[in-house]
Amino acid sequence: MSSRTEPSFRESVDLMFNRAVKLMDLPPGLEEKIRVCNATYTVRFGVRLRGAMHTFTGYRSVHSEHMEPVKGGIRYATGVNQDEVEALAALMTYKCALVEAPFGGSKGGLCIDPREYEEHELELITRRFAYELAKRDLINPSQNVPAPDMGTGEREMAWIADQYARMNTTDINAKACVTGKPLNAGGISGRVEATGRGVQYALREFFRYEEDMAAAGLSGKLDGKRIIVQGLGNVGYHAAKFLSEEDGARITGIIERDGGLFSDDGLDVEAVRNWIVKHGGVSGYPDAQFVEDGTALLEEECDILIPAALEGVINLSNADRIKAPLIIEAANGPVTAGADEILRKKGCVIIPDMYANAGGVTVSYFEWVKNLSHIRFGRMQRRQEEARHQLVIDELQRLDDVMGNTWSMSPDFKDKYLKGAGELELVRSGLDDTMRAAYQSMREVWHSRDDVTDLRTAAYLVSIDKVAKSYHAKGL
Repeated sequence: MSSRTEPSFRESVDLMFNRAVKLMDLPPGLEEKIRVCNATYTVRFGVRLRGAMHTFTGYRSVHSEHMEPVKGGIRYATGVNQDEVEALAALMTYKCALVEAPFGGSKGGLCIDPREYEEHELELITRRFAYELAKRDLINPSQNVPAPDMGTGEREMAWIADQYARMNTTDINAKACVTGKPLNAGGISGRVEATGRGVQYALREFFRYEEDMAAAGLSGKLDGKRIIVQGLGNVGYHAAKFLSEEDGARITGIIERDGGLFSDDGLDVEAVRNWIVKHGGVSGYPDAQFVEDGTALLEEECDILIPAALEGVINLSNADRIKAPLIIEAANGPVTAGADEILRKKGCVIIPDMYANAGGVTVSYFEWVKNLSHIRFGRMQRRQEEARHQLVIDELQRLDDVMGNTWSMSPDFKDKYLKGAGELELVRSGLDDTMRAAYQSMREVWHSRDDVTDLRTAAYLVSIDKVAKSYHAKGL
């Protein structure tokens, strides 16, 4: 960038969008149609709490209706504003297009610190917010489907689903009005872990290609790679947990609000998580070096950096000191447009947010389909699969007897082979397939075009092209 002024989050999204569309040949006017948000609704509502009336401000932005319903989370945070919500809605459009989830992009937010309220107070606030949105069809199974985001989770989604059902008593698909619900309220197995699991699958796919690893100066496998995670919330926790326990990666740094932890030998993610839950932060954790300025750990030597909390944590003030050769954006917009340019010039490879954290919306799609079909995945075919597999096991056993026990099956083969796929296994399979296919579509553009030098531009090109084709099919 010619100027050293830090762009806002929304400006960063627009700058990255502009960089991509310059390489495309879009019809006149279509570029602007894809860029802008269709509508943003601002609501101010009152709730009587603690003997007084409190007024809250919330937003729901619809970026693109090239496909419906539109999809996007609702966040509870004090920094929520219209620009942020519109930027996040735009990212949702591109994210859904990239992973081929049949949704347009939307996003919502409420200016609130949820930690300041009791549970029953949060329920009153959430239900009133849901009411204000639902009566304008900004929550609707066929038009606008929210999900959890920062500051919200299964509990809030259950309240929203129940509020919608109370307002639409004859809507048989009412549960599909929101995703990320608890299992006993119409949710789906694997949704809580979905975004973190998607980060794991994204890294696994990246490490399948020697050419891609070489671009980041890396080689080998995930096993033993040093990883620093910024933010041990839902996404960061699950990503760190799966990568360390299942892929052998070494979590050397964890950054939280009150500081950071560092250990070259690797941190026990589960133990750190339990400490945070009990003490409210990482300060005082006994088995690692405590760093008071946690953000300094972003600049520590590592193989992979995972910013998994807030936007803009890697910016013009620290980008030139980032040493990680590979960054995977588990949060939305953690690298500003200015920092992105600096990092690309340094040779750092960035796996972009619109792909890296798409696990959540992918499994939300599966939950939405489950709610509309009114049947749990795996219910019809699981036992039939097991019966067919039993035939193979029986035949192998018969051959074993005939041949006089000259060979035998591996000890755990029978149990593993006989087990039919339940909902969780099917969800993970669908997520893995989605993350693989989306990555391959990005890397094909990345490696086939001389004018595309990074994965973010490739991701924008793939997603904008799909959105443009949808509009073209509509006659626009």
